[in-house]
Amino acid sequence: MSTFPPLDLLSSAGDQPSGQEPGTGNNANAGKPAIPDTLSLLPLRGGVFFPGAVMPLTIEREATLKMLDETLPESKVLGVIAQRSEQTVEPSPADVYGIGTAVQVLKYIRQSEQSAIVIVQGLQRFAVQKYVLTFPYLRAEVRLLESILPVVGDKEAEAATNNLKQTGMELLSLNPEAPEQFRQILQSITDPGTLADFLSVNLTLDLPAKQALLEELDVKKRVAAVQSGLSAQLEIARIQQRLHQDVQAQFTDAQRRAYLREQVKAIQRELGEDETGAQEQTDELRQKLDEANLPAEVKEQTDRELKRLSSIPNASPEFSVIVSYLETVAELPWSKFSEDNLDLNRAQEILDRDHFGLTKVKRRIIEYLAVRKLNPTGRGPILCFLGPPGVGKTSLGQSIADALGRKFVRISLGGIRDEAEIRGHRRTYIGSMPGRIIQELRRAGTRNPVIMLDELDKVGTDFRGDPASALLEVLDPRQNHAFVDRYLDVPFDLSQVIFIATANYVEGIPAPLRDRMETIEIPGYTAREKQNIAAKYLVRRQLEENGLTPEQCAWEDAALAFVIDNYTREAGVRDLERQVGSVCRAVAAEVARGRQERITVTPELVQELLGPPRFVREEHLKTNAPGVVTGLAYTPVGGEVLYIEAAKFPGRGGVTLTGQLGDVMKESVQAAMSLVRSRATQLGINPTLFQENDIHVHVPAGAVPKDGPSAGIAMFTAIASLFLDKPVRSDVAMTGEVTLRGLVLPIGGLKEKSLAALRAGIKRVLIPELNRKDLSDIPEEVREAIEFVPVSTVDQVLEGALQ
Repeated sequence: MSTFPPLDLLSSAGDQPSGQEPGTGNNANAGKPAIPDTLSLLPLRGGVFFPGAVMPLTIEREATLKMLDETLPESKVLGVIAQRSEQTVEPSPADVYGIGTAVQVLKYIRQSEQSAIVIVQGLQRFAVQKYVLTFPYLRAEVRLLESILPVVGDKEAEAATNNLKQTGMELLSLNPEAPEQFRQILQSITDPGTLADFLSVNLTLDLPAKQALLEELDVKKRVAAVQSGLSAQLEIARIQQRLHQDVQAQFTDAQRRAYLREQVKAIQRELGEDETGAQEQTDELRQKLDEANLPAEVKEQTDRELKRLSSIPNASPEFSVIVSYLETVAELPWSKFSEDNLDLNRAQEILDRDHFGLTKVKRRIIEYLAVRKLNPTGRGPILCFLGPPGVGKTSLGQSIADALGRKFVRISLGGIRDEAEIRGHRRTYIGSMPGRIIQELRRAGTRNPVIMLDELDKVGTDFRGDPASALLEVLDPRQNHAFVDRYLDVPFDLSQVIFIATANYVEGIPAPLRDRMETIEIPGYTAREKQNIAAKYLVRRQLEENGLTPEQCAWEDAALAFVIDNYTREAGVRDLERQVGSVCRAVAAEVARGRQERITVTPELVQELLGPPRFVREEHLKTNAPGVVTGLAYTPVGGEVLYIEAAKFPGRGGVTLTGQLGDVMKESVQAAMSLVRSRATQLGINPTLFQENDIHVHVPAGAVPKDGPSAGIAMFTAIASLFLDKPVRSDVAMTGEVTLRGLVLPIGGLKEKSLAALRAGIKRVLIPELNRKDLSDIPEEVREAIEFVPVSTVDQVLEGALQ
């Protein structure tokens, strides 16, 4: 700080600061000498001398040395007066100000012929009246100037004086280099004029401003002027102090970091993990990112991360986080594509090779591929294969990928409840990672694979978010070109990905997702289709997996049919393959032991190896008792035969329902009951029977919840059969919703129900008239085996069902 330095008072050209401490004349004033009317003048360059100051002056000008030699023997009092310009070597009266300070020489030291040091003390202001000598030095007649003191008791002057002293003390406190002597002197000064002069010496002002303070005789004004300059200097000192502290704090923190880094480096050197490896890793990442051909937005993000990486020690946890992030970005297929093979004939061959039947599904897939061939950049629909388990939905997706020559990726969504599984986790979390979509794309290595979203209807929701909502963005062709994974935090284009979803039950798919997809239903297989699939695919695959050859293990068609009828009860072929595998393993054991070289699998051998039949055909359970009707139901795993039993016993007209019936099914029973009672006379039923008997309607397999309106005509037929005491034909099944007017309304899942009827040995199925149009979807094998009777009223139902 420049505040309160020793005052540099130079007396002539070539004069140097003496380096001695300044002082005040408080003590010296006690012996104040008389000031003569004529004074020899000592021109002062670059400064103003104030009364009360004690200052050493270095004298080098020859004229000044001559003045001292001639004056000091006669008088110790000189006049110090400021030069207007420091450059003037031999000042004339015009080169100095008209007001100066009379000083007393306290000590004179002649160092050499050319220089001397003189210590002087300021006594009083004077004004030059007349120059009596101008060469070789200045000498003039002077008039002493008296300060104009404030009026005694002037509170304003007293407050200004105190304020000036406090400002001076505060300024001293901000200057750690200020000697303690300054504070003591400042504290001891009581005279306002002396206080102003003392502080004026050390003010950082230009020469004219300081001279103005010297020329100001009114002490009150002088105090105000000094206060103004001192306040400005104090403000600057405060700013300097704050800056100094900030710099000091930063410097200290930087030093601490540097020290710790050196310690870490030393430890790493001992462990053989120096920074050289980190730099190589950073360079390798930068090269990978350059080779990845990143979009501009992504490149900007990775550059920022690389810059951060270079400033973080490799021992920092954040270092590994950034490295993992950049590795993920570098390995994503930003610009890698598989070349599509859009040969439709080849695609048809692959689909026929991998799947039996499914003609309608294959035709739709070929249409889908044809559109992509004609419009490669078009936004095709998202396909959703809907059907029971084991019918080949997933393998159809694999076949589409094979036909196109693209990579195939399967993502199982069953049980997913965390939205982050789709969108990824933010990098602020420990162990964060991208979502499943980005992870699978990274593994696939191409930007246009076929991604199968399996079990879409099994997606759940809980406090961790709604994964189905996240899938909306993924599956929407108008949004997924800029899909943002939370981990990546940059958009990734999914528009070239072919998404195919699978589900067992359409109602399990959230409505917004269902709206974005084209559903292709894949119904269950008929027994004949299962036998063909087993003979063509399953047996061959199980033979290979169990190390057998077709020569060692041959399957009879009857054996496959026996397995299908007695050991499986499913819409697909998954359980069938397991049973075939069980037989093949038993055969492999015989062959491996060398007991037999060739085994032919017959129905008898199947029963010997698999044990007694697991399922009894439903037709064996049939009875012709009144009140028993065969209904048909649709479940997520295919169609099922549903037996409805009704019994009456003496009572008061009550109705009991059992078998875990849902609300809709309970209402169907009530509607059927009301319909029977309303038509009692027409049907030939004595109406008093309804008041004299209670009715119990039961649907077996009571552990399985059941619901839906499609059993309405079966309920009506069971109750009517009960009160008419006429049994229903055991080879007749029925499905349809009933109304109180006796109309039969259409139902869904006719194909699955028909397959279930075929498995149960049903010969006639009563269906709603409005479902006649769906008969074209029924496999020919089923239509040949079952007589479908469309009905529109309950009267037609009873006519076709009762014996």
